[in-house]
Amino acid sequence: MTTAPMKQQSIDQLSINTIRTLSLDAIQKANSGHPGLPLGMAPAAYVLWTRFLRHNPKNPKWFNRDRFLLSAGHGSMLIYSLLHLSGYGLSMEEIKNFRQLHSKTPGHPENILTPGVEITTGPLGQGFANGVGMGIAQKHLAAKFNKKGFPIVDHFVYCICSDGDLMEGVSYESASIAGHLKLDNLIYLYDDNKITIDGSTDLAFTEDVTKRFESSGWAVLEVEDGNDTKAIEKAIKEAQKIKDKPKLIRIKTIIGFGMPKQGTSKAHSDAPGEDAVKETKRNLGWDEDKHFFVPKEVSAHFKELMKAGAALEKDWESLVKKYSKEFPEDGKRFAALRSDQFSDNWEKSLPSFKDAEAKATRAYSGEVINAIAESLPQLIGGSGDLTPSNNTYIKSSGDLQAGKYENRNIHFGVREHAMGSLMNGMALYGSVIPFGGTFQTFSDYMRPAIRLAALSHVQVIYVFTHDSIGLGEDGPTHQSVEHLAALRAIPNLAVIRPCDAHETREAWRAALNRKDAPTSFAFSRQKVDLIDRKKFADAKGLHKGAYILAEAEDKNGGSVDPKLILIATGSEVGLAMQAREKLNAAGTPTRVASMPCWEFFDAQSAKYRESVLPANVKARLAIEAGVSQGWHKYVGDGGDTLTVDKFGASAPAEDVFREYGFTVENVIRNAKRLI
Repeated sequence: MTTAPMKQQSIDQLSINTIRTLSLDAIQKANSGHPGLPLGMAPAAYVLWTRFLRHNPKNPKWFNRDRFLLSAGHGSMLIYSLLHLSGYGLSMEEIKNFRQLHSKTPGHPENILTPGVEITTGPLGQGFANGVGMGIAQKHLAAKFNKKGFPIVDHFVYCICSDGDLMEGVSYESASIAGHLKLDNLIYLYDDNKITIDGSTDLAFTEDVTKRFESSGWAVLEVEDGNDTKAIEKAIKEAQKIKDKPKLIRIKTIIGFGMPKQGTSKAHSDAPGEDAVKETKRNLGWDEDKHFFVPKEVSAHFKELMKAGAALEKDWESLVKKYSKEFPEDGKRFAALRSDQFSDNWEKSLPSFKDAEAKATRAYSGEVINAIAESLPQLIGGSGDLTPSNNTYIKSSGDLQAGKYENRNIHFGVREHAMGSLMNGMALYGSVIPFGGTFQTFSDYMRPAIRLAALSHVQVIYVFTHDSIGLGEDGPTHQSVEHLAALRAIPNLAVIRPCDAHETREAWRAALNRKDAPTSFAFSRQKVDLIDRKKFADAKGLHKGAYILAEAEDKNGGSVDPKLILIATGSEVGLAMQAREKLNAAGTPTRVASMPCWEFFDAQSAKYRESVLPANVKARLAIEAGVSQGWHKYVGDGGDTLTVDKFGASAPAEDVFREYGFTVENVIRNAKRLI
């Protein structure tokens, strides 16, 4: 290959090679990274960022910006180079600190660290699906607010994806629903380089990608040469014009373009070595002795683009101002959503459940959703084809479908993984609060997306129902056993298992006020005992994670210090309350602590935790229809658990509970052993 020397290169070629060499120098200095994608996709990324992407580096959160997602997050130096050149405040020092502790340039992009990075990516397929979620959010808000002559929500979602992204199952799921919903605001640039870590994609990936996407309702365009900037520009222009279909542009690139081992798996990852860096720079017409070098012409070129971005936002703000004068009520609502403001009275709309009858907590959750839906227009969501079981339908709205994007009920289909990833994209888009339901056992399908939600600090709400062996006849394949422990193991995720209608209401209140992290509900299929809140503690104790629901009493009903503490969650709280009554009457003063959320409790002061679980009361029994893992830090050395450390069984729920020892008699028997 031959490339003109730097002095003879056009501003486009000079800029592209600046992106390449910055990426190469950073990876070599870190002695790790992935040079293949940045070198191969630099021309496509440059064309997109300089000729199409509507963004303002001075305000990375400008509402109506185009969203750019790097689903192939291993190629992170591509976006860091672009952010540095474009004026996002990512300094050259940060570029030099690539992959180093406390830098803003981690090995894979993280939305919480780096201005201009929209999503946290790295696990392949996630960014692809996040983009679909963003596309849904944009279509929804545009349908709600846009008026003739006032396209105040009007932009594209661009994504760079790789062979690896397309191999992941989540990309299949999300591409399917994107095509079904006709999300023509999506334009994906596919780095079609035919290479993975193992070698040629022919080793494992030989499907006809074009036919797959076309059958899913996408339009597919092709660029034969990834270095042909004119062809790339033409393809993006054509993609922008295509209506009623998401678009995939197949760009045939050479991985690690310019490297001695370009076009092979050796160019995919790891630092190339000093000699290879020099040879690559020579191949690109670059001065091999210049490191982290940005020609002054390139700096000036990108500064002009920064001015254009500021002008775009200024024009848009003028449009919004006119819109607000023309449509004042919609203008107020739009302003509130943009700033993530809740209505002043939304908490007043929460149901009181004063005359509630015994129901499953999943049913109470459905009542809460519908009670607050009108006062929280941000709330939008649905279920993975289990809407009647999960009770996730907003009755005052219709189904979100192609051409009916203003509606708030999303049918994710039997696509749990995509549902989780789509919700992340919606939350990261902003101005909406997504929720999604399925059986708790199927949280396994969603786990990668849940983990990324927690890592990304986004407000996503998981409505997991059928939370235990109480599911009954469907048996162990559907009965959640280890899932509470698995979810509780994820940092920054709050797992709430409410015991009755009142705790269910407070669980929703907590999740909606928790704006910088995801929340997982564990709702029952079976009916739960109603707690008399006039007689026992207020359910607002849920916000502290655990609270004294019922105090110990002597035989005459007088309050005394406990000799035994029963700690329970969810449907087992009612069982603990029944056992407490008999234990108190039998002369064993027993306290019941409801513990709906470990994470909230662990965040309380040592003084509060001691007040609920005093150290001098060694006899403690935790009761939960899930595995015992994790409970020992609350029951201590002198306590024990009544839990489920094996899979469930297919039978009516009451029979399964009885078989597994969840009876008043067995609680008392286990409690007496501890005293």
